[in-house]
Amino acid sequence: MSAPVLAAYSYCEAITGQQARNFAYGIRLLPTPKRRAMSALYAFSRRVDDIGDGTLAPDVKAARLEDTRALLARVRGRSVDEDDTDPVAVALSHTADHFPVPLDGLDELIDGVLMDVRGETYETWDDLKVYCRCVAGAIGRLSLGVFGTEPGARGAERAPEYADTLGLALQLTNILRDVREDAEDGRTYLPADDLAKFGCSAGFDGAYPPAGSDFAGLVHFEVRRARALFAEGYRLLPMLDRRSGACVAAMAGIYRRLLDRIEREPEAVLRGRVSLPGREKAYVAVRGLSGLDARHVSRRTIRRRA
Repeated sequence: MSAPVLAAYSYCEAITGQQARNFAYGIRLLPTPKRRAMSALYAFSRRVDDIGDGTLAPDVKAARLEDTRALLARVRGRSVDEDDTDPVAVALSHTADHFPVPLDGLDELIDGVLMDVRGETYETWDDLKVYCRCVAGAIGRLSLGVFGTEPGARGAERAPEYADTLGLALQLTNILRDVREDAEDGRTYLPADDLAKFGCSAGFDGAYPPAGSDFAGLVHFEVRRARALFAEGYRLLPMLDRRSGACVAAMAGIYRRLLDRIEREPEAVLRGRVSLPGREKAYVAVRGLSGLDARHVSRRTIRRRA
């Protein structure tokens, strides 16, 4: 690997270490080539997200996102030189040369962030799933391109589907965790049908639920939906090698524990961001490396078949 490419990966790893709160715990468990590749994917995705979350006018954001799409087209066309001035493009291009990552997934991410820029809202869960698949399911499928599946893994043809579903589970957990923060930014992600069902259509602009609402009922309803997605997505784990499975189990495990906390105290999400202490994240990472989650999923799958 040339010095410019190494420097580009180092840049991406620095971004990941500084900004990826939960993601970084998982990718530390990967061998160096896969860790670097995941950092390149994260750095590009972070750039897209930062445009969407920034303070620029919507039309300027849309133009910046299209510029980023044009850069992605250069990566796809293998027209980024090793001495290019954009280290993220250099690292991503090298990753695409060495791993079968479906770069169209990054186009989907840009599409999803454009939905945010346009201020789209979602009437039903089916509507919200489209958004979640763009901003998170696509990342799951991109990550699978880096991880790969074990030779001869049973049902491996469904691995992209499971990776996508796991991305949906993580994104729905994010939406629950950030419901107050998103409301302050003028964004509503939870389906309007669900909000109406539990008397929460007035939104979440304070530290308390709307008067007369069943906010706890809403949260528990969405938690059950997220748990079902996790259960389906976890079927990916036995298809991965040990360290890739550990990475996925660590990242997903952190979000599942966040979901547990949100379920125990729904109104906490209205008072501030719910998070896990570092020692608990480290424990989840160690558990993932041990393979406990993958073995549990394998046993459960075998029982179902029996």
